[in-house]
Formats: sequence, C-alpha cells, structure tokens
Amino acid sequence: VQLVESGGGSVQAGGSLRLSCSASGRTFSSSAMGWFRQAPGKEREFVAGIRWSGGSTYYADSVVGRFTISRDNAKNTVYLLMNSLKPEDTAFYYCAARSVDSGRYYYHTREYNYWGQGTQVTVSS
Repeated sequence: VQLVESGGGSVQAGGSLRLSCSASGRTFSSSAMGWFRQAPGKEREFVAGIRWSGGSTYYADSVVGRFTISRDNAKNTVYLLMNSLKPEDTAFYYCAARSVDSGRYYYHTREYNYWGQGTQVTVSS
C-alpha cells in the first residue's frame, strides 16, 4: 500500500482543514487506517483511527469533538476533517495503514506497517 496525503496548509485558530490520504494497492479496503501527527521536537502521536469498514472510529482525547475521520473504500481514500483548530494542532500529519485489521483499536506507530510522507498543518493564533 502506498499512501499520499494532501490538504495541509496554514489557517487561523478556529478554522478548519480537511486532509485526504489516497491509497494504492488492493488491500486498502481491508486495512485499518490512522492519522498521526508530529510537532517539532516531539514524538509522533496518534490522532484518529478507523476500522476497515468505516463502522468504528476512535480519537485521541485532545481532538475529540473537533476532528472526524472517515473513509471511502470505493475511492481508496481516508479523510481527516479538522474543525476548531488550535495552535497546538500545528504539526506534520501522517496517514498510516495496517494491512491486517484484527478488530482492535490501534494507537501506536508500531502497529501500522505503511506510512505516507506527511503534510504540514500550521495554525496561527
């Protein structure tokens, strides 16, 4: 699976952005997907995840109620809609895929085996 993120940019606090992650490969529709982010000097952290069917989503506490993850398996694409953005959301955002969805929630980078190159999100106050 190859992943390509898009949709990053610069916004003011309170604004919105929608990130997209386009995937190639036959296993996308059966893969668990996730979004992570990494700010300068910090470790990469989990943001949101979605099961292969799209029927179950889960989030980091810091983004609950503001971010929404979704997927369109017909388009091989996963999205991250980010509302009410805060300066602390500034980071490089990465899309990740786990080729085997065993029915759990996956919060750790080591649980994903494919990664995109990332897209920058900058939120100014």
